[in-house]
Amino acid sequence: MINLKEDERLDYLLAEQLRIIQSPTVFSFSLDAVLLSRFVYVPIQRGNILDLCSGNGVIPLFLSARTKGQITGVEIQERLYDMAIRSIEYNQLQNRLHMINGDIKDMPKVLGFGKFDVVTCNPPYFVTPSKEEVNPNEYLAIARHEILCTLEDAIKASSQLVRQGGKVAFVHRPSRLLDIITLMRKYRLEPKRIQLVYPKQGKEANTLLVEAIKDGNPDLKILAPLFVYNENDEYTSEIREILYGE
Repeated sequence: MINLKEDERLDYLLAEQLRIIQSPTVFSFSLDAVLLSRFVYVPIQRGNILDLCSGNGVIPLFLSARTKGQITGVEIQERLYDMAIRSIEYNQLQNRLHMINGDIKDMPKVLGFGKFDVVTCNPPYFVTPSKEEVNPNEYLAIARHEILCTLEDAIKASSQLVRQGGKVAFVHRPSRLLDIITLMRKYRLEPKRIQLVYPKQGKEANTLLVEAIKDGNPDLKILAPLFVYNENDEYTSEIREILYGE
């Protein structure tokens, strides 16, 4: 049995045969989290992996199907952290998945500098707007806007936490590409792989995936574009494979 609160529901993580607690008024993961969890390199047999801005733990749960390593998630919102903890317990993954309720800016001192082989992050995408424009739902506002964590905060913390030669992967919006590259290089993260995700053929890209290496040599690869929907507004075969394993 699992204890669901208020409007929470227990959803399948599709191809992974896992379950996750979600809430329409608190937090529900998006395709972006799925794409990041499939894009990032992870060691298969072992390793120490960290996910920042974890929300309800979706990326640690997805990554658990790709690696036997230890995975730690960090989430500042206590309610989302609690959802993640209960999802991990439901899936009986407590021996490999761990959550921390805290500020990512504090994690280098809490967890140690250079302790992780891989760091992932799906940070808030948008700068904080005026009070009139902020979502009245505090959970959603914090998840979407740089209220408690800026892009620079996330990249700086990632660089401090990953070991030399380790990998850092972000999902973000294409409009922040130059900011991301500039900040990564400022904090000794060399971008190595970039992939743009498009809603469909003929549309502008709306999602950016980028992976960097700590103190890596310049050698950037632009991967083939990924399209979400085909001309019939159905998922493309690539997305169906990611979501359903088909």
